Amino acid sequence: MDREQPQIPQDPTPIVAAPTDIAPLGHHQPKPPHERTADEEADVVDWEKLAASERFRALLKAKRRFIIPATIFFIVYYFALPVLIGYARPFMETQVWGPVNLAYLFALSQFFVAWIIAALYVRAAARFDKMAAGVIEPGNESSIS
Repeated sequence: MDREQPQIPQDPTPIVAAPTDIAPLGHHQPKPPHERTADEEADVVDWEKLAASERFRALLKAKRRFIIPATIFFIVYYFALPVLIGYARPFMETQVWGPVNLAYLFALSQFFVAWIIAALYVRAAARFDKMAAGVIEPGNESSIS
């Protein structure tokens, strides 16, 4: 009876026709970079050593020095409007120009403050990118400032 059953190969992929990484698909050139796994990369990065480096810690510190104060400032500025409207209503109702009062101007200013913070972050991000390049490329000493 064993002789009547067909032999199943070790890798059933050719029988089922399911493309997998196990079965070679006939590609003989190297994989493009976006298809490689970490083990297949030619220049393996020691991420623990990179994370422990002084340059990486300086990059994180520089990012924290910008992001934390900017976030705190924006949250305080954003919630100042409802607090002022609730507790300093006569002040916020002060007419500035026609029907426009301080509350309207303050609310409108929040858009401009958000744009200014975004522009400042774009400028700071360019500096962070240079620092990150210095972390990745060990010979690039001038990137840290």
